[in-house]
Order: sequence, then structure tokens, then C-alpha cells
Amino acid sequence: PELRKEGGVPGLSTALLRDGELVWPHGFGVKNTKTNEPVADDTVFEAASLSKPVFAYAVLKLLDAGKFDLDKPLNQYLPGNYDVGEDPRLGQITARHVLSHTPGFPNWRPRGDALKIHFTPGDRFSYSGEGFVYLSKVIEHVTGEKFNDFMKKMVFDPLGMTSSSYVWQERYETLKTFRHNSMGEMTGRNKPEQPNAAASLHTTAQDFGRFVSAILKGEGLKKETLKQMLTPQVKVSESGTNNTARSPEKLSPTISWGLGWGLQTTGDGVSFWHWGDNGESKAYIVAFERQKLGVVIFANSVTGLSVAREIVDLAVGGDQPALAWLKYESYKSPGRVLLKNIL
Repeated sequence: PELRKEGGVPGLSTALLRDGELVWPHGFGVKNTKTNEPVADDTVFEAASLSKPVFAYAVLKLLDAGKFDLDKPLNQYLPGNYDVGEDPRLGQITARHVLSHTPGFPNWRPRGDALKIHFTPGDRFSYSGEGFVYLSKVIEHVTGEKFNDFMKKMVFDPLGMTSSSYVWQERYETLKTFRHNSMGEMTGRNKPEQPNAAASLHTTAQDFGRFVSAILKGEGLKKETLKQMLTPQVKVSESGTNNTARSPEKLSPTISWGLGWGLQTTGDGVSFWHWGDNGESKAYIVAFERQKLGVVIFANSVTGLSVAREIVDLAVGGDQPALAWLKYESYKSPGRVLLKNIL
């Protein structure tokens, strides 16, 4: 509670995992600063990019069922040029490239523009939501199902994620939190009418904790498939997430990407992690496969990740190079302290 207050975050929801089990979901603060309705265990948050590993898990379940190949070019499943025009490199992009952020796409294209491939697929890491959207169109074509229906069948129903959806549900009107800016002012809600595999998941910390528990316990995937998911496919640049313009000068010695998850290697072993940033909604998760422990964090504020390091320290401890790599400003930074004093 004190961290939430110090960080200027109106509402937080967390889920703690021990021995692979969800042991403590808990809400702090309020859904919005106008009504001061408290955050509860069933409060729905925007998962933002935490949408990606959930989709990756569903794709890997298709692989296990023999209905999909990670290394088959995607345009052999979904014929045509998608949105990239005549670039022949489209024929090289596979699901493995997408899930490890190596297809050569930008994170998001400028509105109204064609999608460009900036480098040879597989050449290097550059974080891309566009790749996940493309893969979701392929999966819809392969399965003949609408995206959210596919995710419900493959992930939400089997894992008991009863509050989760990639599109807006009417029941969220009373359950979902609101977004807040750096002044603590409520700024509205995002209500996605169309699913976005990279960013539109709505869920609770409790539901997402159930998903992380399944990963820690190896549920729903073959042992070898789970191993692939949590095995480094590519190292990331020390400079950050966007490497479309040029190859990285220096690769991180501790951070890499698996299939849908970020991976960090420290003295505590390998942990899988991901962050979410939809502007005025933030999220973070880190979990240790060997120790079977982890924490999920959802926040309804643009400042939500300013307290992530401290929450992770309290919950699981250990070195967290991924948080340093993301470069989010701490609530204790001089600029934040000055702003707080002014307010």
C-alpha cells in the first residue's frame, strides 16, 4: 500500500505464486479516483503486451496438436502479400520469428501506412506487435475460428481464466478499472471491439496468475514444447527494444527472448518475464521456473511501473536486469520527487 501511494498509482492488483501455485491475489487502491471504488480480486485490468505470451501459449498448443509448424513460412498458411506489398522476404517469416520478435517488422507502423520489413527475418531482435497481429490472422485462417473464440477454447476455459477476453465484454462495465495520468486524474477506458493478439487482453491478476501457474507446472504443453518456449531464441540489444534501423552494437549478456516470453539469466537461474504498456495502463510479470515462484503486477496508471522494482524485490527478490533494460523511471527519481513535491 505504501509503495502504491508513493508511486502515485491509484490502483494496483498483484498475484503471488509459490511452488507453482497461485497463493495470493490481492488488490490495492481504487479503480478510479472519482468514485474511489476499491480494487478487488475480480477487478479487470488491461494486460497490454502481456497479451503476447498468452497467445504464444495457444500457438504452441496447436503445434502440439500437429496442426501448426513453427518453422513453415506464414504466407504458406495465409497466401498473399498480407500488408507488405511485393517484398519477397515475407516468404521467409515464420511463427518462430514472430514469437521471438525477429520478423523484421516495426513494433507498430504509422497509421495508414503499408507494413515494411526492415531487415532479413531472423537476423536480429526488434520488438514487434505487428508480427503478432499477422500471426493471429494466420491462426484464424488455419483454425477457421474467430480469434477470441480460439483463445477462449485453447487457453481461457482450460485454465479457468473466467474474466479474460481480447475484446470488450459488457460485464466489464462494473469490473474494469479506469486509466489515470501522472497527475492521478482519470482519463477513461479502452474498450476494444476488435481483438489484438499483441495488446488487447483484458484480465485480472488472478486469472493471469493461473496462466503463469500453468507455465510453471508445465500444464497444457508437451515437455519439449515448454522447453522451447523458455529457451533463448535470440539475444536482445543492450540499447533497447527497437532495432529496425541497424544491428545492435552490443548484445545483452543477461537478456534474451524465447517464444512469447522475455528471458533473463542471473545467478538465480533463468526467469521468464514480460511487461505491458498501454500508456496509462501498465503491467509486469516475472517468474522463476526452477524455484516455481513469481509475481504478476497490474496498474491503472501511467506511473504503474515506477514501483515495479520494489514490488518484485518484495515478492521474489534476486537480480532483475530486465527491469533495468526497460528504463522506466523510478518513483524515487529526482524528477518524480520534484513533481510530487510540486503537486
